[in-house]
Order: sequence, then C-alpha cells, then structure tokens
Amino acid sequence: MAGALGYHSTDPERGARLCFHLKPGSYDTVGLIEVLEQMKGFYRGERVVLVWDGLSAHWSRAMRAWVAEQDGLTMERLPAYAPELNPVELLWSSLKKRELANLAGDHLADVADATEQGIHRINNSPQLPWSFLTHTGLTIHPPHPPNLRKDQYCSFAVGTQVS
Repeated sequence: MAGALGYHSTDPERGARLCFHLKPGSYDTVGLIEVLEQMKGFYRGERVVLVWDGLSAHWSRAMRAWVAEQDGLTMERLPAYAPELNPVELLWSSLKKRELANLAGDHLADVADATEQGIHRINNSPQLPWSFLTHTGLTIHPPHPPNLRKDQYCSFAVGTQVS
C-alpha cells in the first residue's frame, strides 16, 4: 500500500488530499513512479514539494531522473530515523488502529475494502489529515511562496506501508 497526504500551503481551506494505491507485492521505484504518475492528474499546473523518508526506492537514480523531468515537482528528504516527522506514519497508525485492527482477510480485496472505509472516514473529517501534520510539529512554510498564485502550490508527504 502506498499513501500520500497533500496539503495546500497557501490555502488550508482547500483541505488536505489523501491518495492511496494498493497492489500485490512490494513497491519499487517503478511502482512508485506509477503512483506519482496517477497523482499528477490531481495537481496539474501546481508546484508540488514531495517530502519523503529515506526508503531507497524514493531516492534511486531512476526516481531522481524521473522527478527532474517533471515540471514543478521537487523532493525533500526527511531526516534519517525520524518517523515521528512523517505525517503519513500517523495516517497508517490511524488505519491500523481502526479499520485494519484485527483484520485477518483471506484476500487482498479484504484489506482494500477496509482501507477504503478508513479513507472515507479520514476524508470526511476536515481536521484529521491536518492533525497528522500538526502532531509532527512541522508546518508548511513559507505560507506563500514568492511568484506563485495561491492556487499553485501544495506539499505532499508520501509513504509506503506493508500491512
């Protein structure tokens, strides 16, 4: 499972955006690029800062080359061994404590269904995705990047999780 939390730095009223991708097996660079290709449609024309942990697939040569070809996309790395700074870790925790708690499904579809229920729960709460960011102690800064309109900038924190 791969998940992302998107925050608009200049317009918090737009709300946070959750993006999920579920597939059998593990994610590698190619799989994560596919996820990012799908996410591009949500943020067409906006500058995006992608905040990632140190997973090797996040920082592979192929990933860095792909990002370099994307207009308006930059990557920032979280410090090593600092999951408490990643709001996506709190997202996983929320899903694991509620929808995925004690789930012993026979099929990947069982996990997908439970995860989808969690996505709806989180999406229906305008404050919950922001609370994940607040709990890390991080803020989105600068509040308004120079030379950009308010509707042109957002930040993502992305993580993968084995369930």
